[in-house]
Amino acid sequence: MAAAQPKPTAGTARRLARGCWSAFWDYETPKVIVVKNRRLGVVYRAVQLLILLYFVWYVFIVQKGYQDSETGPESSVITKVKGITSSEHKVWDVEEYVKPPEGGSVFSIITRIEVTRLQTLGTCPESMRVNNATCDSDEDCVAGQLDMLGNGVRTGRCVPYYHGASQTCEVSAWCPVEDGASVSQFLGKMAPNFTILIKNSIHYPKFQFSKGNIENRKDGYLKRCTFHEVSDLYCPIFKLGFIVEQAGENFTELAHTGGVIGVIINWDCDLDLSPLKCNPKYSFRRLDPKHIPASSGYNFRFAKYYKVNGSTARTLIKAYGIRIDVIVHGQTQPPKAASSSQAGKFSLIPTIINLATALTSIGVGSFLCDWILLTFMNKNKIYSHKKFDKMVDAPEQSAGPELCASKHSQQDPALMDPRGLAQL
Repeated sequence: MAAAQPKPTAGTARRLARGCWSAFWDYETPKVIVVKNRRLGVVYRAVQLLILLYFVWYVFIVQKGYQDSETGPESSVITKVKGITSSEHKVWDVEEYVKPPEGGSVFSIITRIEVTRLQTLGTCPESMRVNNATCDSDEDCVAGQLDMLGNGVRTGRCVPYYHGASQTCEVSAWCPVEDGASVSQFLGKMAPNFTILIKNSIHYPKFQFSKGNIENRKDGYLKRCTFHEVSDLYCPIFKLGFIVEQAGENFTELAHTGGVIGVIINWDCDLDLSPLKCNPKYSFRRLDPKHIPASSGYNFRFAKYYKVNGSTARTLIKAYGIRIDVIVHGQTQPPKAASSSQAGKFSLIPTIINLATALTSIGVGSFLCDWILLTFMNKNKIYSHKKFDKMVDAPEQSAGPELCASKHSQQDPALMDPRGLAQL
């Protein structure tokens, strides 16, 4: 039968409590061992230097890690187009060739049209471009059939086409259909000289900072200037030909097929500097995939309705044009990419966070060198004995604070290498 354990006395309890409180309040610091090894020392200092250069040069100088950031500024865009052009039959002004006319950030300038005049509700041959529209007899046309890519509902009759000897199924629709009687007109002869005013203003609520892209002058400056990156940066009046040229496109080709051009406004601002240093940067590029024939180009349809002898008629217009998308980027941070606008301002919190990260990262050098020291060096076992003190549990005693913290345990000298220091 096991012997009974002695009950702890009041003195033992007090010593145990003092040991616990001592372990709680004591400060512990790591032991430092100096290893006289030149190659290891060079690796250690090189790693520290690289980490230091990364944080000083890249994080604080390039990325400006001492600044606060804000994404998505409040922005507004207003556009206005001016100019006139002519086609084979008429003169066109802004009210007719700009769609929509409200002056938003996305608008189209019509450069070519295909006009189908005097369309009325009735029956007529289907377009030959529609699938299975050609026929040899009425049996090839199913009455009531509706093709979603066609122009109307089939009547069941096979009739001669608008021109030539071909026949197509008759449809009930707006007649004549577009492909059968359309006339093409080109409006792009004078279109390169159209001027486009792009008014843009941004606001960063966090920093209470606002700015626009127009010079604050009262001498009629905007009536006589056009945009120039150096001399007239705050005159946002662009010629359409200039925009297409900067996007790397041929104007005549683009005017015939249509296309989408993006006008990108980047605001790169450092709010620790003067507001005069916060300037817009403009870039231009084509947005629709011109190398994919199935999806390149840009066109849309609209109609003008009127009365002829009491009946409703219309003129259908298929318009090809250059669509302009004005895109504004903004982020209150120093620039990180060419495609984003940024601004930043000094803040204590990101500065402290990045400094703490830098100081912590310097410890990577110690970890790397310790790994080399204890793994690849010839005397790695000796270094291991000197770096780590191996402890064993002491025999149980009736009192003492060693029950609270391992730092009060007895050390077994048999596990130490008494000659290790001499061999270093």
